[in-house]
Amino acid sequence: MKLPQSVRLPQSLRLPRSPLSGRALTAGAVAVATLMAGGSAAGAASAAERPAAVADAPDIPVANVKAHLAQLQSIATANGGNRAHGRPGYQASLDYVRAELDAAGFTTSLQEFTASGRTGYNLIADWPGGDADQVVMSGAHLDSVTSGPGINDNGSGSSAVLETALAVARSGYQPTKHLRFAWWGAEELGLVGSSHYVDSLGSADREKISGYLNFDMIGSPNPGYFVYDDDPTIEKTFKDYFAGLGITTEIETEGDGRSDHAPFKNAGVPVGGLFSGADYRKTSAQAAEWGGTVGEPFDPCYHSSCDTTANVDDTALDRNSDAIAYAVWELSQ
Repeated sequence: MKLPQSVRLPQSLRLPRSPLSGRALTAGAVAVATLMAGGSAAGAASAAERPAAVADAPDIPVANVKAHLAQLQSIATANGGNRAHGRPGYQASLDYVRAELDAAGFTTSLQEFTASGRTGYNLIADWPGGDADQVVMSGAHLDSVTSGPGINDNGSGSSAVLETALAVARSGYQPTKHLRFAWWGAEELGLVGSSHYVDSLGSADREKISGYLNFDMIGSPNPGYFVYDDDPTIEKTFKDYFAGLGITTEIETEGDGRSDHAPFKNAGVPVGGLFSGADYRKTSAQAAEWGGTVGEPFDPCYHSSCDTTANVDDTALDRNSDAIAYAVWELSQ
């Protein structure tokens, strides 16, 4: 997530919501404690425990998401400790993600741009099939800040989106709508990559995007469970998923306008997403709902060198990864 804005637009100036059609949702309360090897008690339910509405969506193995994070950590370690825009670590991260997608059968393309005198790239991956006039798009920024490897910010979102895309391929999923996934460059410099992508689209292509789902920081070590309050159908999809697991969510305000959904929203595309918190501090009420430490930041290593693989909560990462898959399946049918 990029550096905070000093001013947030008032509600009266925000774009009106645009509904995204989706299947009616049902949810049931479930128990969600599954012990993951090498990590904390993860919150994803087993197939037998998951809400009935989630039956069509796969359970995303948190071990797979963590394996991607380990690769991004290794890349950062080998390239000056970061994966920042225009640096070798970003290029290596891009190559890793693209190779995974190409091997799975996606059609991938790179979009080049320039920021701060360095060449940057967005990676776009399309799953063959589906109605090209109705595109469900999911994305995350792949770059880190120069001061650290960026594993929670935003290896977590990037890896979960990647594993969801690979789950689409493994299952042979053929949705009614067309699926597109994206990994953005230079988000940390001011949403440069995603803005470039949106600006490059004609009005007809923008109108074909039924919804854009954004995932920026979903494994914070002192996590919250925040849902964007933009498009009402996307918002409801995520809220219903977490309600089915007995997890209370809050409206996301810390990152409003600070991540890659903003260019889409400003262009009139319906948007939504998830967030586990950055440098805001957890309140006592939030700790009562979610656990964790009162008065500490959701991510004490935000934009720092300690944002490593040790800076991720397995439970939050697991729950949010499953929620991404659920939303992709639910909104594309």
